Amino acid sequence: MKNTSKSSKTSWFKELKSEFGRIIWPSKERIAKETGVVVVCAIIIGIIIAVLDLGLQYGIKMLVG
Repeated sequence: MKNTSKSSKTSWFKELKSEFGRIIWPSKERIAKETGVVVVCAIIIGIIIAVLDLGLQYGIKMLVG
Protein backbone atom coordinates (compact mmCIF):
# COMPACT_ATOMS: atom_id res chain seq x y z
CA MET A 1 0.00 0.00 0.00
CA LYS A 2 2.87 2.38 0.69
CA ASN A 3 4.26 1.90 -2.81
CA THR A 4 0.95 2.92 -4.36
CA SER A 5 0.78 6.03 -2.21
CA LYS A 6 4.35 7.01 -2.99
CA SER A 7 3.99 6.42 -6.72
CA SER A 8 0.74 8.41 -6.83
CA LYS A 9 2.44 11.33 -5.06
CA THR A 10 5.37 11.15 -7.46
CA SER A 11 3.10 11.11 -10.50
CA TRP A 12 1.05 13.95 -9.02
CA PHE A 13 4.18 16.11 -8.70
CA LYS A 14 5.27 15.20 -12.24
CA GLU A 15 1.86 16.22 -13.57
CA LEU A 16 1.98 19.43 -11.56
CA LYS A 17 5.41 20.29 -12.98
CA SER A 18 4.12 19.55 -16.47
CA GLU A 19 1.11 21.83 -15.96
CA PHE A 20 3.31 24.67 -14.69
CA GLY A 21 5.36 24.30 -17.85
CA ARG A 22 2.25 24.98 -19.94
CA ILE A 23 1.41 28.26 -18.19
CA ILE A 24 2.01 31.37 -20.28
CA TRP A 25 3.42 33.86 -17.79
CA PRO A 26 2.89 37.58 -18.51
CA SER A 27 5.86 39.87 -19.03
CA LYS A 28 7.03 42.26 -16.32
CA GLU A 29 5.90 45.21 -18.43
CA ARG A 30 2.37 43.82 -18.74
CA ILE A 31 2.18 43.13 -15.00
CA ALA A 32 3.36 46.69 -14.27
CA LYS A 33 0.75 48.19 -16.62
CA GLU A 34 -2.08 46.08 -15.23
CA THR A 35 -1.04 46.85 -11.65
CA GLY A 36 -1.04 50.56 -12.50
CA VAL A 37 -4.54 50.30 -13.94
CA VAL A 38 -5.80 48.54 -10.81
CA VAL A 39 -4.21 51.14 -8.52
CA VAL A 40 -5.64 54.05 -10.53
CA CYS A 41 -9.12 52.48 -10.58
CA ALA A 42 -8.97 51.86 -6.83
CA ILE A 43 -8.00 55.49 -6.21
CA ILE A 44 -10.78 56.80 -8.47
CA ILE A 45 -13.40 54.59 -6.81
CA GLY A 46 -12.12 55.65 -3.38
CA ILE A 47 -12.46 59.33 -4.31
CA ILE A 48 -15.99 58.76 -5.63
CA ILE A 49 -17.01 56.98 -2.42
CA ALA A 50 -15.43 59.73 -0.29
CA VAL A 51 -17.28 62.47 -2.21
CA LEU A 52 -20.58 60.60 -1.92
CA ASP A 53 -19.99 60.06 1.81
CA LEU A 54 -19.22 63.72 2.41
CA GLY A 55 -22.25 64.74 0.36
CA LEU A 56 -24.54 62.45 2.31
CA GLN A 57 -23.09 63.64 5.63
CA TYR A 58 -23.64 67.27 4.61
CA GLY A 59 -27.16 66.53 3.38
CA ILE A 60 -28.14 64.72 6.58
CA LYS A 61 -26.71 67.52 8.73
CA MET A 62 -28.75 70.03 6.72
CA LEU A 63 -31.94 67.98 7.20
CA VAL A 64 -31.40 67.33 10.92
CA GLY A 65 -29.77 70.61 11.92
